Amino acid sequence: MSLKYAIIGCGRISPNHIAAAIENELDIVALCDVVPENMKDKISTFNLPETTPQYTDYKELLEKEKPELIAICTESGNHGSIALDCIEAGANLIIEKPIALSLEEADQIIEKAKEKNVKVSACHQNRFNKSILKIREAVEEERFGRLLHGTAHIRWNRGEDYYKHAPWRGTWEQDGGALMNQCIHNIDLLRWMMGDEITEVVGMTDNLKHDFIEAEDLGLALIKFANGSYGVVEGTTNIYPTNLEETLYIFGDKGTVKAGGKSVNIIEEWLFADNLDNAEEVKEKYQENPPNVYGFGHNPLYADVIDAIKNDREPYVTAEDGRRALELVLAIYKSAAEGKSVKLPLEKCSTTDFKGRYDR
Repeated sequence: MSLKYAIIGCGRISPNHIAAAIENELDIVALCDVVPENMKDKISTFNLPETTPQYTDYKELLEKEKPELIAICTESGNHGSIALDCIEAGANLIIEKPIALSLEEADQIIEKAKEKNVKVSACHQNRFNKSILKIREAVEEERFGRLLHGTAHIRWNRGEDYYKHAPWRGTWEQDGGALMNQCIHNIDLLRWMMGDEITEVVGMTDNLKHDFIEAEDLGLALIKFANGSYGVVEGTTNIYPTNLEETLYIFGDKGTVKAGGKSVNIIEEWLFADNLDNAEEVKEKYQENPPNVYGFGHNPLYADVIDAIKNDREPYVTAEDGRRALELVLAIYKSAAEGKSVKLPLEKCSTTDFKGRYDR
């Protein structure tokens, strides 16, 4: 029996979700978007039945269709409130990143999902990259020895057209800036690989050349992990003239790894003291060449969530994982705004705390 599936939000990222739903043989019972043309476009693109129900009100969808799995792909600022309504209705969720824009909402999602016994997965699909799964395996097998430091670089370009196309982007109310929107995937990977628990963050952010948005186009951070290792984040949408790279480095006293490519989908360095494998063979075997920065991770993420629902287990990427990525971005924002280091864990923080930060 395939699960009844619906998607709320049919914008830029929705094709990846719909394609994954089809590939995983979900029963697509409804689409939802406040712009009817967005739904019509997806029905045409994916040759869905023209009779597929289309809703502009997600609450009506919940009531009439009672989907078992929902993907939330709306503006980031609406993720939290929509998720809570969907969980209340008994639906399992895949929530596009970020899971919410406030820690309070993220915590409510986690608590309510437990209460209602539904599965919630944060859509950090790059965790399913072949390259990333291989690096994670090396971390879990402790091949790096003592972890020393790791770095996440997101050197991308976003021009004015990108923001004009969807005016919610770059606002504190609905999005945040480069770190929250473009960089959170790699920030998630860095935190995950380096031990998850963080004690302290020092950040600097600025808006250097995007005076048409409210939030940052550059973010830099130093991170101290509880295990004694360190992290560095460099994220920007200012790279001339187009996206340059997204890279993740992990350095241990017995291993060095670099993942690169469009969405950290290629292993560029693979050096371990144990010599358990051939570096060139690993690079060849664990590389992918996706057509865009979204990579190929949505399909396996969907497969995992479906299996988690059917077997009543936690998804590979949990709501708690989504909260951790959100917390780190918010900690960088907080440190930059206050001009001092921030101790973790954070209990309360939201993008809206930083309204007016770059007002000119």
